[in-house]
Amino acid sequence: MSFEQAKPIWTPSAASKGDTNLSDYIRWLNKNKQLSFDDYQSLWQWSVEKVSAFWQSQWEYFNIIYEGEYDNVLEGVKMPDYHWFKGTRLNYAEHVFRNENDQYPAIVHKTEGNEPEELSWVTLKNNVSAFQQYLKQLGVQPGDRVVGYLANTPEATTAFLGTNALGAVWSSCSPDFGVSSVIDRFSQVDPKVLVAVNGYQYGGKVFNKSEVVKQVISALPSLEKVIIIDMIDAEEIEGTVTWEDIIVNNHSDSTIEFTRVPFEHPIWVLYSSGTTGAPKAITHSQGGILMEHLKYLTFHNNIKKGERCFWYTTTGWMMWNYIQSALLTGGTVVLYDGSPAWPKTDALWQLAENIRINHLGTSAGYIVANMKEGLEPSKMYDLSSLLSIGSTGSPLPPEGFEWIYSKLKSDVWLTSISGGTDVCSAFVGGNPLWPVYVGEIQCRALGCKLEALDETGNSVNNEVGEMVITAPMPSMPIYFWNDSNQEKYHSSYFEKYDGLWRHGDWVKITNHQGLIIYGRSDATLNRGGIRIGTSEIYRAVDKVEEVADSLVVCIEKEGGEFYMPLFVKMKTGEILDDKLIKKIGHTIRQEYTPRHVPDEVIAVNDIPYTISGKKTEMPVKKILMGLDIDKSMNKDALKNPEAISFFVELAKTL
Repeated sequence: MSFEQAKPIWTPSAASKGDTNLSDYIRWLNKNKQLSFDDYQSLWQWSVEKVSAFWQSQWEYFNIIYEGEYDNVLEGVKMPDYHWFKGTRLNYAEHVFRNENDQYPAIVHKTEGNEPEELSWVTLKNNVSAFQQYLKQLGVQPGDRVVGYLANTPEATTAFLGTNALGAVWSSCSPDFGVSSVIDRFSQVDPKVLVAVNGYQYGGKVFNKSEVVKQVISALPSLEKVIIIDMIDAEEIEGTVTWEDIIVNNHSDSTIEFTRVPFEHPIWVLYSSGTTGAPKAITHSQGGILMEHLKYLTFHNNIKKGERCFWYTTTGWMMWNYIQSALLTGGTVVLYDGSPAWPKTDALWQLAENIRINHLGTSAGYIVANMKEGLEPSKMYDLSSLLSIGSTGSPLPPEGFEWIYSKLKSDVWLTSISGGTDVCSAFVGGNPLWPVYVGEIQCRALGCKLEALDETGNSVNNEVGEMVITAPMPSMPIYFWNDSNQEKYHSSYFEKYDGLWRHGDWVKITNHQGLIIYGRSDATLNRGGIRIGTSEIYRAVDKVEEVADSLVVCIEKEGGEFYMPLFVKMKTGEILDDKLIKKIGHTIRQEYTPRHVPDEVIAVNDIPYTISGKKTEMPVKKILMGLDIDKSMNKDALKNPEAISFFVELAKTL
């Protein structure tokens, strides 16, 4: 079935639509602003054409706590040189703790191999207060940086909120990052305090990270204090203090001091993948993230007070920062530290049953892996509590949609989303008022004026174009850390279209205003002037049961010729032979066109991924073009760096 034959696979009932947060907001606009909207599309149109009015309504609807005065919601001439709510001061963490209650836990957490535990709002508040008091004793001031080399546990959430409440700036990496990868990131922000784990467990194995922590400490001369969280039994690291001592010794006062800072004061520093150069230190604002996350999680995830919200992530991926904001809505955050496929591939569905998760987010790759194994979680687990499934990381193929509704849960709301670290949110995603169409993301998010541009720069519908954002959003970066004159910032998003944000994806806006993402435009397969999205190739190859994973690139050669190899990782026990190569080519040709068929199919031991779970198409392409590997990529930014060796050797023969 082609994308063009997409059909509704889920439709909300009239009753469920009326009970959504989005419908409540529409009613609020009618009552308080005398604005009437018949459907989501007209609401979206207003939100992107009347930008200031829309964000002013968000400010009022969510009852933002602030001090100071502002003359204008938005000031500026063109992106990225805009300023929001100038003159106001606020604090993200203050908005979290206004939801404190004793009816629901703040956090439910589980580490691999252990039973789930609940953390009450009172305990979270006490721990955040204790950590903040310790930071104050160290002399940490608003604007100082506190960094975490942390597992996805309540300690990471506590450290972030304590840092944030003080007006300091947070940044984190997960313990599966290598030494160079951590140093490349943290050295850019000159942190005053490091909070680190001494190890972690993943896939049933224990990893001691004490030596990594020591090397990181040595490479960061700005550090004044290092706090160690003992996740495993390991030798003490000299000159450090333990998390337990800090929390226990500072519990005399449970009051949290909320330092209100300017709207555009930095909240955290996130990082690009760093596979093709030094990772960009993407800096967001307190106010921008507060506004964007309240909007998106409330309206597009439809999270309500007490609902349990989970996204499979690590502290090194923007989805960790994103899911923390479920606390802004009064939701309960579910944290899991470990492998999503241990002891078996269906581990997340068992987690959903055990913890009674309401909103579960994962990667498209995880859904496809379940599908290819022929799993049927609906027959194995009680998923009655599950209201929505989120999917991101890469385009979810139509077959993934079909699997969700036939094998997982027939009445679940599937919210496939796409966004990025760049805005720490989604540009496109869920809409509880609209049907879900097979193979499509439901809608453009409120306040996100996303368009598809053709090669002449004209906005197009129902055809593939370059994804651009043509109006400002408050969660766009305020800057890249240490980026003088904002040169890297401008070149990253605004170089091709002056004043328009070019995100680097191919997208099509369908007849019913849904969206299809075709993969990265900078990794586009271009054969004879025909642009082919990598996701189309992957979708077809996913139908070949012998293949576990794949990666495709297209290399431009002299004389206008192209070389497009497809690399496949075989399932255990399968062998790539001529018969299977023909099967792969036939499947791709049948699903798409002869132009989609690769010039060569090559078996590899593994497909290289970034730590955040994205295929490394561009680095592989650069290596195969003969570029210096050290300049083409950073191995420490890879989840499985050993996988790149094959491509280095192959490049020598091309």
